[in-house]
Amino acid sequence: MALVGYARVSSVGQSLEVQQEKLGEAGCAEIFAEKRSGLDTERPKLAECLRYVRKGDTLVISRVDRLARSAKHLLSLVSELENKGVTLKVLDQSIDTGDAAGRAFLGMLAVFAQFETDIRKERQMDGIAKAQEKGIKFGRKPRLTTEQEAEARHLRTTEGWSIQRIADHFGISKGLAHKATSADKS
Repeated sequence: MALVGYARVSSVGQSLEVQQEKLGEAGCAEIFAEKRSGLDTERPKLAECLRYVRKGDTLVISRVDRLARSAKHLLSLVSELENKGVTLKVLDQSIDTGDAAGRAFLGMLAVFAQFETDIRKERQMDGIAKAQEKGIKFGRKPRLTTEQEAEARHLRTTEGWSIQRIADHFGISKGLAHKATSADKS
């Protein structure tokens, strides 16, 4: 019966140290840690951790959102652990799936976590829409200005320049030069 820890942060700039400390203080002999987005389906350390745990072990995490990317994913992982005879313990939310109350609370918490994620996405989309209404552009800055595109079309049609010469002149690829000089600009 071993306590096995799993820690995850979303980005390279974040630190795993706080989670690892909590897991160590909880008595975890083995800790699997990685810097990956929760939305990333490829989390090698989580997969390794799930292969490592055995019947009678307890998987310990600091918070529910460190383990799963959605309520469905969380409940799937908990089911996988239960099938192996492994319980889940969540330190910050005081959850232990070793009893019925812990399993019920985990299910409710997963639903609320999913709700919070959905609300956050809606707010983000609203913010993006408002920014676009104000004329804020997203994505990569165009390589050529409108004036440069007009000049490129003029050089091609009036001056007879080749696509390669136009590309060299503006320091762009031949494909972009061809696109900039084409008559259909939709």
